[in-house]
Amino acid sequence: MRQDIERILFSEEQLQNRIAELGAELTRDYRDKNPIFVGVLKGCFIFMADLLRSVDVYCTMDFMAVSSYGDGTTTTGAVKINKDLSRDIAGRHVIIVEDILDSGITLAYLKRYLSVRNPASIRIVTLLDKPARRRADIKADYAGFEVEDAFVVGYGLDYAEEYRNLPYIGVLKSEIYSK
Repeated sequence: MRQDIERILFSEEQLQNRIAELGAELTRDYRDKNPIFVGVLKGCFIFMADLLRSVDVYCTMDFMAVSSYGDGTTTTGAVKINKDLSRDIAGRHVIIVEDILDSGITLAYLKRYLSVRNPASIRIVTLLDKPARRRADIKADYAGFEVEDAFVVGYGLDYAEEYRNLPYIGVLKSEIYSK
């Protein structure tokens, strides 16, 4: 599996340091607000676990499963909700947790979808921001790292459901996904 990685972009140590910084920012901004963190599965799960351990506020969490990629490397543009929230978010401060903000299509859809439920606010925290591929008018409120226009995997990010378990984020060799 590691032989499929062209190069490492962010090491375990870099990831943990930046996530601790994001946690401190969220702690400062959400003290006494009892936010609900909404993870976008499956890619967010490692990032969200580490992020929540670094946030020192009362909070709850929930998950949504949303897809627009299938097994491909580019979005289909059609967003599908596979698992919705199990909690009411009316009046709550919602923080959407995403692994990567790429085209923005999924997150723009998700933000509109959740807005009709009358939350107090909706903010987005993403581990990776890839503005070169943005197709929707959306920005992260909190971003770990800006990433180049490359196909990245590891630390929750996948290609065809594989590579999520790598402890770092790396660029996948193009011959792997262009077969």
